[in-house]
Amino acid sequence: MHGIVKIIRNVLISISGKEDATHMTSRERVVRALSHEKTDRIPIDLGGSIVTGINSMAYQNVKRYLGLSDTRSRVTNIILMLSEVEGEFIGRWKIDVLPLDRYEAAPGVPLSGKWIEHPLPDGQPAWFPEGFKPEIREDGTWALRREGIVTDILSPGSGSFVPAHHPLKDATVKDLDSFEIPVISDEELEYLHRRAKYLYEETDYAIFGWFNGSIFETSQFLCGWDGFMLRLAAEKDFASKLLGKLTDAVIRDLKLYLDAVGEYIQVIGFGDDFGIQDGLQISKEMFREMIKPHLKRIYGFAKKSTDAFLFLHSCGSVSELIEDFIEMGIDVLNPVQTSAQNMSLPYLKEKFGERISFWGGGCDVQKILPMGSEEEIRRDVRERLELFRDSGGFVFAPIHNIQADVPPKNIVAMYDEAAGQ
Repeated sequence: MHGIVKIIRNVLISISGKEDATHMTSRERVVRALSHEKTDRIPIDLGGSIVTGINSMAYQNVKRYLGLSDTRSRVTNIILMLSEVEGEFIGRWKIDVLPLDRYEAAPGVPLSGKWIEHPLPDGQPAWFPEGFKPEIREDGTWALRREGIVTDILSPGSGSFVPAHHPLKDATVKDLDSFEIPVISDEELEYLHRRAKYLYEETDYAIFGWFNGSIFETSQFLCGWDGFMLRLAAEKDFASKLLGKLTDAVIRDLKLYLDAVGEYIQVIGFGDDFGIQDGLQISKEMFREMIKPHLKRIYGFAKKSTDAFLFLHSCGSVSELIEDFIEMGIDVLNPVQTSAQNMSLPYLKEKFGERISFWGGGCDVQKILPMGSEEEIRRDVRERLELFRDSGGFVFAPIHNIQADVPPKNIVAMYDEAAGQ
């Protein structure tokens, strides 16, 4: 019955040519905002993807600050140490987006629905997916192993893991012939289809499918950050061959992914970091020569294969590449690192706001969110919301994931202000 009602409602909307902007579901609100249409309020996201989430330690601190009886959370992404955002917070903060997570919370640790209790790095008890067995060393370092190799490390005092194994660090061009990139499994595709169908039919929230599809950052992980940057400059035959193989694999998996979930998701997330605080990691010319042709293949295939909005997560100062992103078919830019060079929201809105949407940038996270007063946080949020109030093209979220050491009162102030718009 739920699905029939939605179909009838959509038919009536299409006949009338308009929709009452004062009575919108979360899904409608997000779709209209990303279509640059006026909405009843600006959509809000927390936890809708692995780049708009909250660190488990910060999340559980918020639960404790608000006096909730059980502060434990479910850690759904172990590498980034992110928690599932629960219904109480979805309601309190008027969150409009639900995540369609990838199947593995960490390599070899699937989201099977079975949970074990395990402490977070700061000692708080939490729920982790069954199969999570970190190696915890005397100095407090956590290590993840797969097939006897340490793949990821969480350092003492850190809030997330970083790659510790670079399998192509010493590889040659010839070695790439035998380098195999695993295909997305039937098990994951079945899980994604079942989960996406459930979220679409049983809720009215926007569904965010995080795909990833990285080629630049993945190359850095495979070769080591410095190793791949050197190869881009000095061994272009190696870099081009690796990027091409990754692109072929991404498109192969993207077809399977969209076959499984494409009819249910409203946003598909891609990630590739190109910026740093004061500019790009590589020159614009190198990006256009070495990276852009591959991304055009990926995003072009996605555009032809889905009606979902294409979301790109790229940290740092990337204003020099936004025209390229738009040309390649990207609809939404994240995390909108507004404290980076040439990345202020007024500047971005004026120059690009009619052609691309912004998801994030809802509060300065370098100074104001971690160190500001409640009033400074609320004022910063209000100013950013006001900029997009009548134009669409914006989904409220902080800049990237909320980190472990952000005071809970500041997190509450930020989202209470956004919810009260």
